[in-house]
Amino acid sequence: MILKGIRGATSADENSRDEILSKTKELLLEMAEKNAFEKDNIASIFLTMTEDLDAEFPAVSARQIGWTDVPLLCAREIMVKDSLKKCIRVLIHYNTDKQFKAEHVYLHNAKTLRPDLNNKD
Repeated sequence: MILKGIRGATSADENSRDEILSKTKELLLEMAEKNAFEKDNIASIFLTMTEDLDAEFPAVSARQIGWTDVPLLCAREIMVKDSLKKCIRVLIHYNTDKQFKAEHVYLHNAKTLRPDLNNKD
């Protein structure tokens, strides 16, 4: 068994509970689909948000999609001058027996964080 890290990020349009949950849920589901992993093999998920988002914990989205046994941790993203605002970042640690190249997912304004990964669209 090997541990893989799968990265992703998205952005919210506003600081509201519904927006944070909706955008985080969309990101988590897209990461799961693109990487074809099973929730039982998720070791843990680390989620961060920029300081301008504080209406809800993004981890609630994972619980809402049924990832109730996954260890989750939320944190504040460090502030860097001129960095992307209203950003939600995710790192999924995933156990697997398969060799595969992780497909990282960047949605909405977060596509600017990794333009090298979004030229496929």
